[in-house]
Amino acid sequence: MDVTRRIFAAGAATIPFVGSGLPLARAQSTAQDAPLIGNNAVADPIELATDAYIYGYPLVTMEMTRRVLTNVAAPEGKNAPMGQFANLREYPDAKFRAVTAPNADTLYSSAFIDVGTEPHLLSIPEEDGRYYLMPMLSAWTNVFAVPGKRTTGTGPQTYFIAGPGWSGSVPSGAKLIQAPTNLIWILGRTYCTGAPEDYRAVHALQDQYRLIPASAAGKPYTPPPGRVDPSVDTKTAVREQVNRMDATTYFNMLATLMKDNSPALADGVPVAKMASLGIVPGQPFDPARLPPATREAIAQAPKEAIPRIMGHMKAAGQHVNGWTFTTNGGDYGKDYLQRALVTAVGLGCNLPQDAVYPVATVDAAGRRLTGASTYVMRFPAGELPPVNGFWSLTMYDADYFFVDNPINRYSLSPRDSLKSNPDGSVDLLIQHESPGPQREANWLPAPAGPFILMLRTYWPKDVLLNGSWAPPPVTRSSSATL
Repeated sequence: MDVTRRIFAAGAATIPFVGSGLPLARAQSTAQDAPLIGNNAVADPIELATDAYIYGYPLVTMEMTRRVLTNVAAPEGKNAPMGQFANLREYPDAKFRAVTAPNADTLYSSAFIDVGTEPHLLSIPEEDGRYYLMPMLSAWTNVFAVPGKRTTGTGPQTYFIAGPGWSGSVPSGAKLIQAPTNLIWILGRTYCTGAPEDYRAVHALQDQYRLIPASAAGKPYTPPPGRVDPSVDTKTAVREQVNRMDATTYFNMLATLMKDNSPALADGVPVAKMASLGIVPGQPFDPARLPPATREAIAQAPKEAIPRIMGHMKAAGQHVNGWTFTTNGGDYGKDYLQRALVTAVGLGCNLPQDAVYPVATVDAAGRRLTGASTYVMRFPAGELPPVNGFWSLTMYDADYFFVDNPINRYSLSPRDSLKSNPDGSVDLLIQHESPGPQREANWLPAPAGPFILMLRTYWPKDVLLNGSWAPPPVTRSSSATL
């Protein structure tokens, strides 16, 4: 099997989840894992604490994201109270810091829901063929359902979203989606060209994305105002807030969150290892009860774990033409380090069937991408990214945020009216300074310093998924042929 085939091999494992508590199946799983746990009983406490930090990183990050994005009395921009949609009305700009690696191709419709309190009904209007998707993420960042054009078509739909412990009857005309955790995040995306008339069309659709609690079905419903907590930091990027937590605060939050958002059934080993450190679902975490060496190890966990998470980028996928690919996104099995990395740099990642995100931090020669140089990415004639949805090349700074630039362009795609070369090939020009008016249609502005490129391919075709196609390299260049 060639490298690109390994990279693009499609599919994601289905992970079994359980509700609150430890049912018989969990007890059996833990018992079966006992020999492995026993073999690691004398493991270095720093290793145990670091692994626990990495394991819990998605759950803690998801909760901190929820706090920031729901800390309003009414929907406003990217924020909305629990159980209500926040509909972004225009593309994010360089000031946007709520989510790492945002896109500038779709308008987000985001909602956090507590389905442990009661089920909710989601209504989607007639999309009239427009590309959209409504991925639903568990509190552990796994995608467990994806209504959208690829999976359910573009006609009107209604879903009954229930928590893991729910049982009962589903309202007529609705389809049941049973969530694996009480907290879920719907991170909807609706394609928009960005033209004024298309903005208006998508806004009309967003206004019809509706969430109501099951108890309000068939009745007039006005969402209650949200509760604003002045202690929530809504200015600092969530990743920074998580990364600067001390270990005691971090593990206390993790233990609390695991009570209502149980780990996967298959996670018996890491759950048992965390328990050996005193990190138990629903119980206060008190390192003072632990031996001095263990307390010290726990205190060091953030400093040890964060570089390991970010350093995993080098091993997160295979490498072709300077691009890193992986289909291990959206659903991670037991690959907890991969899950933590995607949480850190691409929270809200889709399943590979919906999107594949090649990332480049180096050029074709392996040199770090920087605005001090100019680059060209050339697609041979007829070989633009093969997708059923859409594609774009997005520019990020070294921290995975958009880059401020004079033309307010954060991505390149066919909607930019790209110009072809005489032979039919297409050059994308990647540089800090404008290449001139005749070439600006193909220009992706870069910062003065290091940057990162992401090639978004939504609803990729089989030739992309099976490795028959791969993106061309980013080549350092002093000129282009446009």
